[in-house]
Amino acid sequence: MKRELRSNFAIGSLRWATRRTMWRALGITDEEMARPKIAIVNSSSNLAVCFSHLDEIAKRMRDAIHAAGGLAFEVRTVAPSDFITVVGGHGGYIQSARDLIVNDIEVQVEGAYFDGMICLASCDKTVPGQIMAAGRLNIPTLIVACGYQPAGKYRGQHIDIEDIFVQAGHHATGKITLEELTEMTEVAIQGPEVCPGMGTANSTHIMTEALGLALPGSTPVLANSRKMWDTVRKAGERIVQMVWDDVKPRDILTPEAFANATMLMLSGSCSINTVKHLQAIAAEAECDVDVYALFEKYADKIPLLTGVRPNGEHTIEEFEAAGGAQGMLKQLERFLLKDAKTVTGQTLGEILKDVKVADEEIIRPVERALAYRPSIVLVKGTLAPDYGIIKLAVTDDRPMKFTGNAIIYHSMQEGIEGLKKGEIKPGMVAVLRGLGPKGTPGMGQASGFIFALDGAGLTGKVAVVTDGLLSGLVNKTLLVGEISPEAEYGLLGLVENGDLITIDVENRVVNLEVADAVLAERNTRRQSFLKKERGWLSIYQRCVSPLNKGAVLLE
Repeated sequence: MKRELRSNFAIGSLRWATRRTMWRALGITDEEMARPKIAIVNSSSNLAVCFSHLDEIAKRMRDAIHAAGGLAFEVRTVAPSDFITVVGGHGGYIQSARDLIVNDIEVQVEGAYFDGMICLASCDKTVPGQIMAAGRLNIPTLIVACGYQPAGKYRGQHIDIEDIFVQAGHHATGKITLEELTEMTEVAIQGPEVCPGMGTANSTHIMTEALGLALPGSTPVLANSRKMWDTVRKAGERIVQMVWDDVKPRDILTPEAFANATMLMLSGSCSINTVKHLQAIAAEAECDVDVYALFEKYADKIPLLTGVRPNGEHTIEEFEAAGGAQGMLKQLERFLLKDAKTVTGQTLGEILKDVKVADEEIIRPVERALAYRPSIVLVKGTLAPDYGIIKLAVTDDRPMKFTGNAIIYHSMQEGIEGLKKGEIKPGMVAVLRGLGPKGTPGMGQASGFIFALDGAGLTGKVAVVTDGLLSGLVNKTLLVGEISPEAEYGLLGLVENGDLITIDVENRVVNLEVADAVLAERNTRRQSFLKKERGWLSIYQRCVSPLNKGAVLLE
C-alpha cells in the first residue's frame, strides 16, 4: 500500500488550488500532480567545464523519473568552480559556496515541499553541499556522480587540469616559459566535468558511495560514458521507490557510515578537504560523530591500497576500470561496518558480497598494500590545538620532522612575491595566515604557493603551515594545512618572523617553540586578521563555525 505524500494537499484547499493553477499552465496533468514530486538539484553553469553537461543529464533524469511514476522538477543552485570563482573575495567564495548550496537547496526543495530529491554531483563544493542539504532536510535523496573529464596529451605525456595548477606555479618562478604553459592549457581538458584525479571532486564522489547515498558501483565514472547514463536511468527509477519506501538520509548517515567513509578516504590517499566536509555533513544530519577523531582512530589501521594521480602513478580511468569505490570497499571489507544501510535498501555487506576487483595491481589487497602508514595525518600541538592536517604522497621520502624559523605572509600571492624576492631560504617554515573561514572570510587559497615553492627548487627544503584552503594539491613539501584555531583566535596569529616551529609527523605534533610568557605579552597586542566584506561573505564570516566543527553555519 502506498503511503501518503506530504506534497499532496487536500483537493479544494488554497494550496491545492494555487499550485494546480500554476502547474496546469505548465501542461502538468492531474494524474501527474498526484505522483511523488522529485527535485532534480542541478548546479549547471557555462562558467566552467565542470558543469557544462549537467543540463542534458537533468533532462534525461526527468524522463527516467517520469517513466518510474514520479513528477520531476529541476531546481538550480550556485555553481562554484575552484578555477573560476576563486578570483573575487580573496578566494573566499569557494569554500563558502558549499554552505550557500545547502541553503539554496533548502529554500527550493523544502519551500516547495518536495517528496524527494536527486542531486547531480559535480565539482568540489557541490557534493558536500548537496549531502549536507540531504542531512538537513531528511527527505529521500540520491546522489548521482556526473563524472570526470577526459585528460589530454602534451608532447606525448598525460596532462590534466591538476598539472596546469602545478605548472602555473612553476611558471611563476621561471621554471617553464609562457609559451609552454599556454600550449599545455590548449590540451589539458578534452571534455566536460571534474578534474580527472583523486582530488576533492573524485574523492567526494567516491565518498558518497561509502556513505551509502550513491548507487553501488557508480563512482568514479567517466562523464558521458555508457556507465554514467545507465546510472542516471537507474537513479531515476530508484528515487521514486525510495519515496514510497520512505528511505531517508538520516537512516543512512549513521556513525557507521561515517566510519566507513573515513576508511575509504584513508585507503585511497584522498583529499584532505573530505575531513571537514564529512564533519559538516555529520553536523547537518545531527549525527553525533567526531570525524576528526575517526581519522585519528583509523590512521594507523587502514592501509593505503591505491595510488591515483596526483598522489600516485595510476590514472582515474585505471582506477575506475579496476573496480572504483566498490572495489576499494571490497578490499577493505574486513575493516568495514557492514551493517550500514544504503539507498538500495541493502546493507553495505550485502552489496559487497559478490563484488570482484578487476585489477589487484591498481586496487591492492590488504596483504600487498602500497603502504601501511597514513596518507592523511592529523596533528596537534601548541600551534594547532584543534588539529592541523598533513597530506603525504603514496611514496614519500621527504623529512618527517622539520624545525625551522618562521617567515610570515598573509596571502598566497604575498608568499609568491616573497619567494621571487629570495626571502625564503632552505630551513625556513613559511607561515601563510589569516586565510581561515572567518579571516578571509571563506578560506583563502594556499596551494599556488606550494607549487611555486616546487618551481623554485625548494621542495623538501622548506616547510609550510597555514590556516588556508588547499585545493588541487600535489604536495611534495612538508605542509600543515587547515590549522585550527585559525590565526584570528589561535597561536598562529601570534607567530613572529624568526620564531622556531617544529613539525613532527611521526609523533603527530606541530609546535610553536616560544615561551608562554612571551606569548602572553604578544596576546595583549594581538592584531585582527578579519578582512572586512559586505554581502554574502560578511554573513558567512559572522556565522561560520571552526574547521574542526565542519565550518558550517551555526551561529
